[in-house]
Amino acid sequence: MLSILRKARLKDKEMRILMLGLDNAGKTTIVKSIMGEDVNTVSPTLGFIIKTIDYDGYKLNIWDVGGQKTLRSYWRNYFEKTDALIWVVDATDRLRIQDCRDELHGLLQEERLAGASLLIFANKTDVEGCMNEQEIGSSLRLDEIRTHQWHIVRCSAMTGANLHEGLAWVVSDAKKRLFLY
Repeated sequence: MLSILRKARLKDKEMRILMLGLDNAGKTTIVKSIMGEDVNTVSPTLGFIIKTIDYDGYKLNIWDVGGQKTLRSYWRNYFEKTDALIWVVDATDRLRIQDCRDELHGLLQEERLAGASLLIFANKTDVEGCMNEQEIGSSLRLDEIRTHQWHIVRCSAMTGANLHEGLAWVVSDAKKRLFLY
């Protein structure tokens, strides 16, 4: 069955990417920056937004889902057929890093996300005094993750720094599992 799904995917080279994180982490701003849209006019996402981008020969369907506490129980409605999870962390928000960790580790227990590539975007690293990758990795207990291939990338949604590096890793990791070449 898995080989049939892989063959079907080979034809259209499409990936479903779910972007999650706490509210105000910068998910929508990251998507807008990747799409080349204005990042100065962003409001909280009350539901979800889907954007599609052609990247390195692949069609990436990016599902940006709101991160407010009242919306998090609905996240599971978006897990089906997810190839990669991008978890966005506000690198300036030390007060909520434990909440961030707890939500992430809860997601990684979900069977429908099993095997999905996991990219952690450490966003807002252009802000003075932000946490570095090591501090974020330690706070999120990334070394405990055994169920997913993961990678952490410092980025800035406002400047666009390292966003394409992150996408390149997602595509590289996911295509090893999804496609037959």
